[in-house]
Amino acid sequence: MTEQTTAPGDAQKQQSAPAADAAGGPSAPELTINDLNAVRTILDVASTRGAFRANEMEAVGKIYNKLNSFLEAVTPKPEGDDAQPATETQQPAPQPAQ
Repeated sequence: MTEQTTAPGDAQKQQSAPAADAAGGPSAPELTINDLNAVRTILDVASTRGAFRANEMEAVGKIYNKLNSFLEAVTPKPEGDDAQPATETQQPAPQPAQ
């Protein structure tokens, strides 16, 4: 029995080689808006469950805010009269009688 070993550099070359699609050419990386929404949800859940240390929360929060701003900018807004923002349709709370 012979055992084959590979150098660390060889393993990296194998891992970084682009995957071939069904046509035989290299496939382009694919990242969709749904994927980014999933990452936003994962960050939210992980921070809620305490997965990050206190000194890491600032960096996580900055990335979350950037991702959230991007997703809000690229998400299509509903059109029509029914799609008014909630702040315009809500009436101020009545003041209690004194």
